Amino acid sequence: MLIALGVTGGIGAYKAVEVARGLQKLGHDVVAVMTHAATRFVGPVTFEAITRRHVVVDQFETGMNADIEHIALASSIDLLLIAPATANVIGKLANGIADDFLSTLYIATRAPVLVAPAMNTQMFAHEAVRKNLDTLAARGVRFVEPGEGYLACGWIGKGRLAEPDDIVAAADAILRPESPLRGLRMLISAGPTYEDFDPVRYIGNRSSGRMGYALAAEATRRGAAVTLVTGPTTIDLPEVREIVRVRSASDMHDAVVSRAGGMDVVVMAAAVADYAPVQRAGQKVQKGGDEMTIVLRKTPDILGELGLRRLSSARGPLLVGFAAETENVVARAVEKRAKKHADLIVANDVSRADAGFDVETNAVTIVGAEGAETLPLQPKSRVAAEILNRVERLLAERAASTAKT
Repeated sequence: MLIALGVTGGIGAYKAVEVARGLQKLGHDVVAVMTHAATRFVGPVTFEAITRRHVVVDQFETGMNADIEHIALASSIDLLLIAPATANVIGKLANGIADDFLSTLYIATRAPVLVAPAMNTQMFAHEAVRKNLDTLAARGVRFVEPGEGYLACGWIGKGRLAEPDDIVAAADAILRPESPLRGLRMLISAGPTYEDFDPVRYIGNRSSGRMGYALAAEATRRGAAVTLVTGPTTIDLPEVREIVRVRSASDMHDAVVSRAGGMDVVVMAAAVADYAPVQRAGQKVQKGGDEMTIVLRKTPDILGELGLRRLSSARGPLLVGFAAETENVVARAVEKRAKKHADLIVANDVSRADAGFDVETNAVTIVGAEGAETLPLQPKSRVAAEILNRVERLLAERAASTAKT
């Protein structure tokens, strides 16, 4: 999920750095929005280094689309979190004043809003501040209550910014739905496989693992117990119950098939090699003639094997496969779904520069029993959410069907 973290000008701004990191550890993407006053306490470069995103400070930054950036961000975030929220910004939000990027973002977005107030004890108790808080609460804004203790001004009382862990937990609770995936066991494969033909060289593909990792992070966020079987990647691993590292298609076959029987859902997002060298040289193959022949043998069909196993038993895991194609994308996905006996096939055109392998975005078509549904280009985290929404619907339908019998 994408969270806009609003940081305002209070001493608690330094804690917002820990909040951003905590949200990321739970699999959320974070974009920081700072008021000018906030930059007096923490530099934007700190948040940029942590979030790996541009930090928004000036509402009127130069650029072709700078004047409507707040609208674009407002429509794409899943939560607006303001921590710390000073008395000044609380007053602006309550009274509809939009004179900087953060206050304008608040008015423009329809995402849930979570506010963590932080100010002097007397200010927090002031009638004007209490009235503004009540106004925001009446609109559905939720709060993380400030803590009590020593304040930066030297006073002792209520007003200190809540602890980062408490703010992160409150934000995650808003975004974590009561999902049908909660408590279920899910296996997700991700990344490429490397098929060695000598100790130095291998046959591989351009899969980065980002799509599978996004699915693993989102499934974990929804409460699933995720086992991630991952080929070689260079991106950060998501926080999941179990991680199994593999290298070859054969390794992935063994890891997936040996665990699939105990799963409720299996998602094969990995780009598994279709063929592997028959023989692996014990030493580096030396350069010789102008041509070299490598004999390849077909690798095990993991998704197909899982589909056949499910046909022979009364129950089995819900199966989701992926189809990376460069032409006839939907037609081949429909064919693959029938052939592999899968519930869903997620197809994408990997010839596109902005989708598929080794990029942050994806545009997919989800093929199910009722037909094909094409999703627009969007971050892979949001594609993962859309895929799992459909998995949840299938699980609910299966449960309803079982209840009738």
